[in-house]
Amino acid sequence: MVYDDSRLLEEELESIGDAFPFSDAPIVTWVNVDGIHQVEVVEELGQHLGLHPLVLEDTLNPEQRPKMEDLSDYLFIVVRMLDWDDGRDKMITEQISIVIGDSYVVSLKEHPGGDVLEPIRVRIREAKGSIRRQGPDYLAYALLDGIVDRYFGVLERLGEKVEDLEEELVAHPTPDMLQDLHDLRRQMIFMRKAVWPLREVVGGLERGGSSLVKDSTHVYLRDVYDHTIQVMDAVETLRDMLSGMLDIYLSSISNRMNEVMKVLTVFASIFIPLTFVAGVYGMNFAYMPELAWRWAYPVLWLVMLGVGLSMLLYFRRKRWL
Repeated sequence: MVYDDSRLLEEELESIGDAFPFSDAPIVTWVNVDGIHQVEVVEELGQHLGLHPLVLEDTLNPEQRPKMEDLSDYLFIVVRMLDWDDGRDKMITEQISIVIGDSYVVSLKEHPGGDVLEPIRVRIREAKGSIRRQGPDYLAYALLDGIVDRYFGVLERLGEKVEDLEEELVAHPTPDMLQDLHDLRRQMIFMRKAVWPLREVVGGLERGGSSLVKDSTHVYLRDVYDHTIQVMDAVETLRDMLSGMLDIYLSSISNRMNEVMKVLTVFASIFIPLTFVAGVYGMNFAYMPELAWRWAYPVLWLVMLGVGLSMLLYFRRKRWL
C-alpha cells in the first residue's frame, strides 16, 4: 500500500522485488509479507532494505521475545499477536516483525491468513481518521494499537472461561476441571510473557528519542502504553483468580473426602461393639451358659440392635451425622 492524503495504491505482489523501489511521491509505503518460513524471501527483503543479519535472524525465529531496536536508519520491532479461534475455542498466537524507515513500514507475519491487520487497511482505504495524513511512525503506532486491542478480546474470552469454570468448580468439582484449570493457567503465563516485554517496547518507542518517531506520535504511543498496563493488570487479576480457584478445588475435594470418611468412621464405630459381641459368642467353648438358654438368640439380637441404635442416636445428637 502506497498512500498519502489524496492518493492510494494497493497491490498484491508475488515477489519482494516487485515492491521496490518505493514510490517517492507519496508519504508512506507499507509492505506486508505473509509468512516468514521462506528464508530466501526474507533475505531478499533484507538486501533491498539493508537490514542487519541479526535482524533477519530475529525475524525468522518465531520464538523471539518481543523487543525494539534502534539501528539509526530504521527501527526494528518484534511483537506477539494474540487472537481467539472460535472454531477450536482456544487462543492462537503468531509473531509479527515490524521495520520502520523514514518513508516505509514493513510488517512480516509468521503465518498467512487470519489477518489481524485488515482493520488498518480499511482505515487507509476509507481515509478514516488522520492515518492518511501521517507518516510511517503513525502507521507503526496503528499496527501496535491494533495488536494490543486484540489482547482485550482474548482477555474477555479467557475471563468468560474462568468465570464458567469457577461456577462449576464451586458446584460440582471433578478431576477433569483440574486439567482445564491448568490449561487456563498456562495460557495466562503465555499471555503475560507476550505483554510484559511489549510494555517495554512501547515505552522505548515513546522515550527513545529516535528521529523516525515524531513528537506528535508520542501521545498516541503513550495511549498504547496505557493499554498494555491495563492488559497486564487484567492478566494478573485472572492469574490470581486461577490460583484461588486451585485452592477452592483442593478444599472442595478435601471437604468431600472428609465427609465420606466421617460417614464411614461413624458406621465403623457402630459395628465395632456388635463385632465384639458376635466374636465372643462365636468362640467354640463347650461350657457357655447363654448358648443353652432358649431365648439367648433373640435376646442377643435385641442387645445388638439396642447398642447400634443407641450409638446412632448419640451420633445424631452430636451432629456427627
